Amino acid sequence: MLGIFLDTETNGLNPFRHRVLEIAFKIVDVKTGQIKDSYESIVHQTQEVWKGSDPDSLRVNGFTYELVCQGKKADVVATEITNCLQRNQIQRGTAVFICQNPSFDRIFFSQLVDPDLQEKLHWPYYWLDFASMYWAEAVRNGQDNPNLLPWKTGFSKDRIASAYHLPSEENPHRAMQGVDHLMLCYQNVIGFTD
Repeated sequence: MLGIFLDTETNGLNPFRHRVLEIAFKIVDVKTGQIKDSYESIVHQTQEVWKGSDPDSLRVNGFTYELVCQGKKADVVATEITNCLQRNQIQRGTAVFICQNPSFDRIFFSQLVDPDLQEKLHWPYYWLDFASMYWAEAVRNGQDNPNLLPWKTGFSKDRIASAYHLPSEENPHRAMQGVDHLMLCYQNVIGFTD
């Protein structure tokens, strides 16, 4: 089974107004932890899109309009993502997406790769939620140590990292850095089976 560990950076939280500024993922064998492939790109946005940016989101990811202008056009990014997933034979039943916040990442991902194309290519429709994985594991472990219960530790990725004595994600956030931090947290909370 392959896990597509994915993260996006955006210019806001509203997928009807805001757009993806950066996307990254690593395709990983979830049994061995072996990285099979990776992809990352900044996505070019127009001045009009940029003007609608949420300042709080930009404070988190540190993007500037100058940096976004250096990105690739969305259709180029979509083609590159499609080629990467096809090259790795990503299919429903043999792969899943894994994100910290899949309801957020999936809707922004669908701005780049049309959901009808995702369906036509039989890409996974399971987008697994790492925070929920942690919740289940923390509740189980909390029976022995109540300080590990998720409502005591919190379940943001940085709070999860802290509970496991791991470093926080560096600031400003970047998509591949988010993927690497997600994988570090996943490895310590869930683990690879080999």
